[in-house]
Amino acid sequence: MRKRFEQQMNFRTVAISDVKFLLKSRDELPPVLKALQYIFITPELNEKIFQLLEEKICRGKKKTGRNGMDLWHELVLGVVRHTLDTNWDRLHDSANYHELVRSIMGVHGTAFIEDEKKEFNYQTILDNVSLLDEALLGQVNQIVTETGHQLLKKNKKK
Repeated sequence: MRKRFEQQMNFRTVAISDVKFLLKSRDELPPVLKALQYIFITPELNEKIFQLLEEKICRGKKKTGRNGMDLWHELVLGVVRHTLDTNWDRLHDSANYHELVRSIMGVHGTAFIEDEKKEFNYQTILDNVSLLDEALLGQVNQIVTETGHQLLKKNKKK
């Protein structure tokens, strides 16, 4: 049973919309994570992308059973994997220990949460993230690109 993702806010978690990025970074990951943050906080874009994910990943699956990874976690890790062109071991490490990736996933805690850290198992990541193929990520990219073009047109009119 897969769900979209609703971040349950408490004093221990960092809100995805509040994640801060080093804007002068030359690394390829921060701009991509910033784009994922924009997807998460923009309702129209969020809806389009989750519809694509549900259509591809949840089609034909029963609504019962144990919980898998949330669709949001799968999307973030799939995008990180393709951005870094990395293997499953590094993705597993990023999902569990990279502060910025975990913040965008909505699972990174503040200093108060050290005892309740959400961890992702290697096999869970492999089984779930591998469901995101390049065609699906290409469709997501197309939606994000179109949204970016619309934003540029709005800025030029001002």
